[in-house]
Amino acid sequence: MPHPVVLITGAAKRIGAEMSRHLHQQGYRLVLHYHRSEEVATALMQELNAVRPDSVRLLCQDLTRLDELNDMADKALGYFGRLDGLINNASSFYPTPFGEGTPAQWQDLAATNAAAPYFLIQALAPALRDSRGSIINMVDIHAEKGLKHHLLYTMAKNALATLTRGLAEELAPAIRVNGIAPGAIIWPAHALTEQQKQQVLATIPMARLGQPGEIAETAAFLLAGPRYLTGQIIALDGGRSSRGLPEA
Repeated sequence: MPHPVVLITGAAKRIGAEMSRHLHQQGYRLVLHYHRSEEVATALMQELNAVRPDSVRLLCQDLTRLDELNDMADKALGYFGRLDGLINNASSFYPTPFGEGTPAQWQDLAATNAAAPYFLIQALAPALRDSRGSIINMVDIHAEKGLKHHLLYTMAKNALATLTRGLAEELAPAIRVNGIAPGAIIWPAHALTEQQKQQVLATIPMARLGQPGEIAETAAFLLAGPRYLTGQIIALDGGRSSRGLPEA
């Protein structure tokens, strides 16, 4: 059987890059999507192809251009001729305090976090059905209750959670659809004070940040996991959601 193929959106940096390396080690061939991070995406592709030649391809696409996602899907399928998994990891994330949010911010956050996954899945469903494939959506532990100053983002992630559960039913039994809801894994790109960091850590029973590798391990489990497992969103948050989610 040929090595299975996975498309990962937002694959060039941070958690996306960690998932790419881990899944490549597991024997997957990869289509790595990026938008603006061409240099680091190219370096990652070269790193992985040096280990296993012609096992990784790159795909550049602005996910807010929803009318282009059918073409993106065709390109992804054209690289290896099949698709066994899709990880919707790409995400815009930044504060939008209530009263200051703009339509442009909503369009960006809604497109990258919810609409693009919907239209990509719609375009790729026939190929995933043929392979009895698996879809993983990267949600957020704040999707249900919201996060202070990030309401537009959490609204979009809530839509992604709804998509995950709804498509699990619509695409069964051929395609499994699950989600990962990370807690505090990597500090956000915008700076937090030391006091803010300590406030976050105080809410986590495991008393530490999660590791990107732990997200990657969970993704690998869901891709290859039990055929009976679908419609689930795993909160990988060190137990934080079991305590409730104080503002952070």
